Amino acid sequence: MSTLRINSQKILDNMSKIDALMEQNGSKWSLVLKVLGGNKKVITAINKGKKLKCLHSVADSRLSNLEALKTVDPEVTTMYIKPPLLKLAARVVKNADISLNSSKKTIQALNREAKKINKIHKVIIMIELGELREGILRENTVDFYSKIFKLSNIQVIGLGTNLGCMYGIEPTYDKLMQLCIYKELIQAKFKKKLDLISGGSSITLPMLKNKSLPVGVNHYRIGEAVFIGMSPFDNKKFMNLSTDTFTFYASVIELEKKDSVPDGVIGDAGVGHIVDENEEAGQHYRAILDFGTIDVNASDLTPIEKSVKFVGTSSDMTVYNIGKKKGELTVGDTIRFKPNYMGVARLMMSNFVTKEVK
Repeated sequence: MSTLRINSQKILDNMSKIDALMEQNGSKWSLVLKVLGGNKKVITAINKGKKLKCLHSVADSRLSNLEALKTVDPEVTTMYIKPPLLKLAARVVKNADISLNSSKKTIQALNREAKKINKIHKVIIMIELGELREGILRENTVDFYSKIFKLSNIQVIGLGTNLGCMYGIEPTYDKLMQLCIYKELIQAKFKKKLDLISGGSSITLPMLKNKSLPVGVNHYRIGEAVFIGMSPFDNKKFMNLSTDTFTFYASVIELEKKDSVPDGVIGDAGVGHIVDENEEAGQHYRAILDFGTIDVNASDLTPIEKSVKFVGTSSDMTVYNIGKKKGELTVGDTIRFKPNYMGVARLMMSNFVTKEVK
């Protein structure tokens, strides 16, 4: 089987560097674990010395992943970062100490379930700032808060937004300043303190580092920067974070010299994905690797060996051009890849990829 190797120490080092950045700026952060797919072995490795308990919270968009986290360390403060399904309100309250919300009906359901188990459930109200994903309309913020702040088992701890996740709307000073303004309005009108302005994710980190964010923004939900050392703001390495935390080793199951052009009538029944790489005419060694689109999109993988070129993929096998000479490569060997954030997420969730943690 192909193998994803995880360097937990480098992930821990990245966490420490993000910690230091937050401390320098008087901010808090939540580690977003969703890329790990609830893998307890990896969660345990990065919880060395109860590291996760030291964070503001640990977040995920899958309840099953939060449940896995709670079995590893029940004392960790957890955050559910997707608007909850009404029918899952009881599970949300049980497994998440905090949730991000944009529906009054949902928050009322969370209140009922929290009351049953005598728990105060904390919520962050999500505000729509242009990304057109979750979030109430800005002009409805004060009215929305007025309808939920008196719920007996709900505590509103802040306002938040999500930018850069669907349309790629960039966080700007002006957009995030609006969150701060609404916080001040709510605090003045209702005499209630809101502790957090949750200003975004890894995409916002360059602005934090450059001190180009409004002073009131004080909480971040960070995943990509910790796990692969990158900021989606520019898809470049952020600060001095490690970017080689995950390495994918794909096994060679066939290695033969073949023509660069297929032979036969190409119909509409093909289910594979071919890239037109303008191969040099003639025969080249092609390595068939034991993973396919069920496991990961080849576009999310970068071969570490520069001579290895993607040819095409199907559901469970992928073909790479090795060149006119195969060197010492043979069947049974592995070819190494550097996965991006989405590549890591899909590989972690594939049942057909072995995970090795060091």
